[in-house]
Amino acid sequence: MKIFDDIRLLRVTYLRGPNLWTYRSALEVWLDLGELEQHPSDQLPGFVDRLLALLPALEEHHCGVGERGGFIQRLRGGTWMGHVLEHVVIELLNLAGMPTGFGQTRSTSKTGIYRMVFRARDEAVARCALQQGHALLMAAINGRGFEVAAAVQAVRDAIDRAYLGPSTAHIVASATERRIPHLRLNDGNLVQLGHGKRQHRIWTAETDRTSAIAEGIARDKDLTKRLLAAVGVPVPEGRVAASAADAWDIAEDVGLPVAVKPSDGNHGRGVTLDLRTRDQIEAAFAVADAEGSEVIVERYIPGDEHRLLVVAGRMVAAARGEAAWVVGDGRSTVVELVEAQLNSDPRRGETEDHPLGRIRVREDGAILVDLRRQNLDPDDVPAAGRRVLIQRNGNVAIDCTDEVHPDFARIASLAARTVGLDIAGIDLVAQDITRPLRGQHAAVVEVNAGPGLLAHTKPAVGSPRPVGQAIIDHLFPPGDDGRIPIVGIAGGDAATPVARLVAWLLQLSGHHVGLACRDGLFLDTRRIDERDATRGDISERLLLNREVDAAVFENGAATILDEGLVYDRCRIGVVTDLDGAAALERHDIHAADDLPRVLRTQMDVVLADGIGVLNADDARIAALAEHCDGEVTLYATDAAALADHRERGGHAVLLREGRLWLCEGHAETPLNVRGRSPLPAAVLLPAVAAAWAFGLAPALLAAGLDTFDPQTPADIR
Repeated sequence: MKIFDDIRLLRVTYLRGPNLWTYRSALEVWLDLGELEQHPSDQLPGFVDRLLALLPALEEHHCGVGERGGFIQRLRGGTWMGHVLEHVVIELLNLAGMPTGFGQTRSTSKTGIYRMVFRARDEAVARCALQQGHALLMAAINGRGFEVAAAVQAVRDAIDRAYLGPSTAHIVASATERRIPHLRLNDGNLVQLGHGKRQHRIWTAETDRTSAIAEGIARDKDLTKRLLAAVGVPVPEGRVAASAADAWDIAEDVGLPVAVKPSDGNHGRGVTLDLRTRDQIEAAFAVADAEGSEVIVERYIPGDEHRLLVVAGRMVAAARGEAAWVVGDGRSTVVELVEAQLNSDPRRGETEDHPLGRIRVREDGAILVDLRRQNLDPDDVPAAGRRVLIQRNGNVAIDCTDEVHPDFARIASLAARTVGLDIAGIDLVAQDITRPLRGQHAAVVEVNAGPGLLAHTKPAVGSPRPVGQAIIDHLFPPGDDGRIPIVGIAGGDAATPVARLVAWLLQLSGHHVGLACRDGLFLDTRRIDERDATRGDISERLLLNREVDAAVFENGAATILDEGLVYDRCRIGVVTDLDGAAALERHDIHAADDLPRVLRTQMDVVLADGIGVLNADDARIAALAEHCDGEVTLYATDAAALADHRERGGHAVLLREGRLWLCEGHAETPLNVRGRSPLPAAVLLPAVAAAWAFGLAPALLAAGLDTFDPQTPADIR
């Protein structure tokens, strides 16, 4: 059997935003097939069967055939290895739990060299999937063994390291449904929703509206309880214990049974319930003291524990916990029974993706205390048929939203507002949450800032609740998409002065304008960075700035090909010219005719209520109008180039006999500029068209042209 050299990965580029291939982030890979260029899939004996033995789910790939098994048809009919690698990588991502439906492979002008691209939500994950997919494919080609499970686990580990936690991811997904953009601000769960002045930030289920004072109160359980009691929220009687002996004294004062818990613990750690003897209470004190700064002893409230989620003063979801028991078989220890009867539940696990946590008997002090009360140790063997209590209130993960009586919803809302939290998890114990509060023992036992959402989004029992939608609606009222108006300008040499003139005109209209162009990064007229700001890592800073309420971005073809756009959509998109092809040979661009397919990216991202601005003097640019979801404004020095567009009632800007005219259908309005602008038509026309499309009045446009100084030093700071 012939052994082939590895396919060479010549260049790997992460495209962070809309690009030549797709609206979304992607990984582009340039491949050199080498001698495999002469050996498509149908000419490698046994290859297809070896590949399918490794990845049988490739049967589900439709490919261009458009039906299940379509890719297998392509394999058996003969397809090149770049295309095969694309599908292998996508399948590894699917198996790792990150479904990926988009991929393309295209030949270049050089024989054996291909460009392969696939959807990539995260660069590190995409690179890992590429590495593993490349190794798998070469193993299948050369008939070597390959551990698919290990490859999938490597990709899954990369996903676990890179991706947002489930609560944050749920909120971000809800924002995406509302077409609100997001930016991840760190390697954890700090996320910006929206852009510039319109943004809000979340950190898991905390928001930039979450009070630091309220967070501090919620961490102090004793203070929280005193404040709640003051406003009439039922809470258990109790106080802070200074020692184990003091804990017993408090228990005698408030009355047995009692609960003992740390004052600033979370997730139920260190909490022991229904304690009735001095030995139990002193043992529970030690468990709680190891978890928190102080220990609270309070009257035990019998009943089920519930988590009520309150957003902006309204209860939006509720979940209930239940006791966890095992039944003895006369042979197995308590630890073995827990493993077999509880931890075997697939809903239990170590990650936040599991609605139920794994029970660790030996490490949970509260469980050990409860076992001792039943005269058991972890290694004891309960008699056959004996029921053993493991957790009095297991993970709160049974949805009960529709069962909550209005009394309890009102109490939860009052508790959140009393502490001052915009989003709160209210832990409440009640015998029957479906009945009125009166006539039963019930109490709020804890108020949590930044509560986890998993119990509501993936309950162990019951229906998921759209809590992320409630949080997004709290931050962004209906109709608010969190976007500032963005003007994106794509083209060659003309794009930089056009961007600067547009920014000047928008600033005159009263906006705080951010500008990213080759001359640097500007806030209004102040340059804050001298580097080429068409780079995404620099230009993105405008979207982070809370002062910016309008932004102008220059995007050359190189920016689109090297990085993708820094924004997902824009209000105004401009394409000025097709200059610069000579500098793009490394992207297989050789002439101006190759550029429209690149620059159309700027038209692809124009919002449906936005406007595309195109140079009608170049028919190749004007033809990009078909890719614009919004309306189109054309500009030209040749009136004939605008005739059809104006006949249909379209907007246009015309330079005729040295004068600018704003055209709406057949109507024309002259732009009364005092002097003759020193700017060439290639700058004046697109800038005026973009600013007019933005909504600036003719008089303001004229004033802006009169006052703009193209010679203003670029180093103003």
